[in-house]
Amino acid sequence: MRGFATLSGAPPIIIAHRGASGERPEHTLASYTLAIDQGAEYIEPDLVLTRDGVLVARHENAIGGTTDVADHPEFADRRATKRIDGQEVTDWFTEDFTLAELRMLRARERLPQLRPGNARFDGLFPIPTFDEILELARTRSAADGRRTRVYPETQHPSYFDQIGLPHEGALLSALSRYGFDGADDPVFIQSFEVGNLEALHSKTAIRLIQLVDASGHPADRPDLSYADMMQPEGLAAVARYASGIGPAKDMLLARDAGGALAGSTGLVARAHQAGLAVHPWTFRAENMFLPANLRAGADPATHGDLPAELAAFIAEGVDGLFADYPGMAVAARRKAAR
Repeated sequence: MRGFATLSGAPPIIIAHRGASGERPEHTLASYTLAIDQGAEYIEPDLVLTRDGVLVARHENAIGGTTDVADHPEFADRRATKRIDGQEVTDWFTEDFTLAELRMLRARERLPQLRPGNARFDGLFPIPTFDEILELARTRSAADGRRTRVYPETQHPSYFDQIGLPHEGALLSALSRYGFDGADDPVFIQSFEVGNLEALHSKTAIRLIQLVDASGHPADRPDLSYADMMQPEGLAAVARYASGIGPAKDMLLARDAGGALAGSTGLVARAHQAGLAVHPWTFRAENMFLPANLRAGADPATHGDLPAELAAFIAEGVDGLFADYPGMAVAARRKAAR
């Protein structure tokens, strides 16, 4: 087995993005279970809060697109318009429901046109709590003889803090109950915001990851662009509170004018120079998400050559991969090791 160009020289970790979300509705115990079956080391829940302060797994606090809440007439009056991270959103929101009320809902596939196979599971799975996800990880670790790891993301932390539902206490308490509280424990906490990570850095030794998008700025830092954060001085500042970065994948390997995969931007090398691991997002098999030269035909839902894209990023030296199809990422890493 050859070495890798990662920060440590170890193989990149495989992070199941919202579980095996290419094959089961995202953020369900079924999705996380399949991801563990496929060999992912980390399962990734996005965390939002209920009205009674319970952490649950949803990509957004707006749940109209990922649950059957619209089919519940008893919750029709919960639909509201709110300002979330500077944008007006009209939907149903987790913070307006108790956990008991959310238990009445069932998950739905977020991308049914692209993933009709997932839609056949609509209505089957409840919204899981973070504790249930941690319990799944513990149970499977005991059964499989390898420790399943968790990689939670705090969704809209400054917004939740402003409405009196901060993430930090509930998150750290839950992790501690399941034995995750040190720098060497197999857990990362990630956020697109800065203040949330700085606050966590002062409270825990758990490794933190600064998420960055290809454009814009952290919701809590309109004075600080993501682009500036990825320059040497910005990376040095991130390294004072975080162990790594989670950039949009196009920030590492650019695309040319025709949308084909092009050359390195040098960001992996700059981050490694600052002592930061690099965990890009998100690797998906559908044509819609792939570089033009790796697509198979014109149908956005058809699967293209995801293994080739994964191989290119592994060769670039990334330290981890967020994948909707973790089994394919595991296979690509195995092939790269040969």
